Amino acid sequence: MSAMPTATTALGKHPVSPVSLEVRDDDVVLSRWLWLVKWLLVIPHHVVLFFLWIGLFLVTVVAFFAILITGGYPRALFDFNVGVMRWTWRVEYYAYGSLGTDRYPPFALREVADYPAHFDIAYPEHLSRGLVLVKSWLLILPQLLVVGLFTGGFRVSFGLAAIIAFYAGVSLLFTGRYPRGMHDLNIGLHRWAARVLAYGLLLTDVYPPYRLDLGEREPMD
Repeated sequence: MSAMPTATTALGKHPVSPVSLEVRDDDVVLSRWLWLVKWLLVIPHHVVLFFLWIGLFLVTVVAFFAILITGGYPRALFDFNVGVMRWTWRVEYYAYGSLGTDRYPPFALREVADYPAHFDIAYPEHLSRGLVLVKSWLLILPQLLVVGLFTGGFRVSFGLAAIIAFYAGVSLLFTGRYPRGMHDLNIGLHRWAARVLAYGLLLTDVYPPYRLDLGEREPMD
């Protein structure tokens, strides 16, 4: 009698995420004390972003129906929402989300090539009409529970990411150094949160990986 074939399983390779969150500032020099007053300096940004995020949620509602009917995310609406997330990431990186740069963030939705914090999402030519019904309230829940442990989300700086940024600020104040390990971990936490948010805002059908990609650059695969 021939032996029964042994059932095997394999860990599938996760699709490449269309969400890109990177930092490009190899020669960064940070002030020891400026981080203490950044809460004041970013107030104008927070005022503008408050209204932009209201717009983002309204646009997402419109995009929901557009995807449901046509299977596509209107490009102008997509670019606006990505722009709001990009602007937010620049402010977070400058202020208490990361404290990673002292260069004041620009007031712009577009990509600014010479600013150290970068964010983008590849535009999807087609999105699932079925997934749009369950992504934002059901499929995203396990990810939200995980992300909630280490960050208050992409928009608000709380949780582990903010704690790391605070300790980095203390290190800057007393030693003039931002420990590389703290920086890379902080970026990885924001990267994970950004992928989850992008999925919840219907900007992609690629489910966020349960993976902490540390460092300034996106992984190659």
